[in-house]
Amino acid sequence: MGSGVEHRRPSLKELYAARGYVRSMKVIGTVGLPGSGKGEAAAVAEDAGVPVVSMGDVVREECRRRGLDPADHHGEIAQTLREEDGLDAIAQRTLPPVREHLEDHDTVLIDGIRSAVEVERFREAFGEDFLLVSVEAPFDLREERIIDRGRDNVDEDGEPLEVRDERELGFGMGDAMDDADVTIENTGTLEAFQERVRELLEEADP
Repeated sequence: MGSGVEHRRPSLKELYAARGYVRSMKVIGTVGLPGSGKGEAAAVAEDAGVPVVSMGDVVREECRRRGLDPADHHGEIAQTLREEDGLDAIAQRTLPPVREHLEDHDTVLIDGIRSAVEVERFREAFGEDFLLVSVEAPFDLREERIIDRGRDNVDEDGEPLEVRDERELGFGMGDAMDDADVTIENTGTLEAFQERVRELLEEADP
């Protein structure tokens, strides 16, 4: 998957100093449209020994609990959970495993945030120990990456990228991306993107 790096931005420590406080980071959340590179960021975190809690896994677990195949019903159940239990339903189910990991680790990464409501829930839960990172790339590059994975521009539910983007933005992902503390423009090489994620993890280490 081709990946890249953002333009020069202040480091987290510089941002915290500008805000007048020292921030002990513990929970990093990632948000981004399909093919942007969130999965690669999670892989870098895992390689660095940082636990990753996937919100997608929360939905897949709920599919299995209802006797449904996640490959066929992932998007449907994600929407159903929000309708049944509120827009922060998946975020609520994500909190227990995150807190469990924090008992033994200084930093945890939450993969797959999709709405401003979920961001608000995590900020309420973790306060200044929560950092939101938006991973961004243009449509054509994201489409190319998905095709390179052998998915023919469709996701696990068989939806084209355009339809999936529309659904994600309908959940409020655009607002969540706008609310990010840090934005990584993932448009260059895979190695450059991986290095930026590693830098971010090091900066976030309490």
